[in-house]
Amino acid sequence: MPSIIAVSKIELPHKTTQQEVKAQAERMFSVNFPQTKRLIFAFDNTEIITRNFCKPISYYTSTTTFEERNIEYINTALEYSVQAIEACVAKAGISKDDITDLIFVSTSGLATPSMDALIINKMRLNPHVRRSPLWGLGCGGGVSGMAKANAMAKADPDAVVLLVAVELCSLTLIKNDYSKSNFIGSSLFSDGIAACIVKGDNHTENKKITYFDSSSKLYYDSLEVMGWEFQDTGFKVLFSKDIPAFINENVLHDITEFLTKHNLTLSDIKNFIFHPGGKKVLDAYKDALPVEGDFLQKTREVMNDNGNMSSVTVLYVLEKFLREGFNDGFGLMMAMGPGFSSEMVLLEMKN
Repeated sequence: MPSIIAVSKIELPHKTTQQEVKAQAERMFSVNFPQTKRLIFAFDNTEIITRNFCKPISYYTSTTTFEERNIEYINTALEYSVQAIEACVAKAGISKDDITDLIFVSTSGLATPSMDALIINKMRLNPHVRRSPLWGLGCGGGVSGMAKANAMAKADPDAVVLLVAVELCSLTLIKNDYSKSNFIGSSLFSDGIAACIVKGDNHTENKKITYFDSSSKLYYDSLEVMGWEFQDTGFKVLFSKDIPAFINENVLHDITEFLTKHNLTLSDIKNFIFHPGGKKVLDAYKDALPVEGDFLQKTREVMNDNGNMSSVTVLYVLEKFLREGFNDGFGLMMAMGPGFSSEMVLLEMKN
């Protein structure tokens, strides 16, 4: 089966404390958003300590057009994607010329030619690399991208698949959107870039983390739970307060159904590599899943240190498991995203 060989992440240059963001949001919203004083506590309740931002915090107080922000997205995404790829290639001990496939995941900016084409051109990767841009999967994109990278490597045992995820959520902030969704979103979302190398089965070295299976589920009649509303001014964030309840109602059944296919139970999972949508989402996972101990510790620490980086966040969690250590046994990657949908990847992990 395919193996995850290396993961790299980017520490962006403008990391900002949550308290600084809170103070700025209060100044920006208080005049035109009457609920500011009542809802400002949301910044503290997230338990986020620092946020990963691609721009200085002062940038977000300036008036910018959608076009200007999207140009920043393209330039910034390209710059830091290259850095993440170079770091990941070095960790994997391969040459950039070995890459056979490139999957690029994002939901926070637009580019045509797609960002994967810009990366290949900038890095002078093999011009015959098979390209797969994935757009619109939101927070579920990192796990879905991982599933698709492994599917490619399973189909071609000689493949060396590069997965890149970029989310620059801060650049989607519409300054003059005084909605509750925009206010709450400004308490959670941040920026991140990660890269991952997945190899097919004919590559026999470094098989610590092996792909086992994946699952994808779209829940009918839940399209309004999370997404974007596209306006002249940019991407307006939409998400429902019912997300934790949705998790409570569905996640145990969905995981159990997935694991049962492989004669496994929840007790067989030794490493929980989950996307941290926010404190309420993490609490919902804890309430829904009968697992002893602090099984989401690494997930929570990534959120505390970076904020919610949408699709990229789960890859930061995976990188943390690789860097700090994991338990021998099965690992489960999981994220939920627009649709409303869930994505899962089952891994076998051996030190």
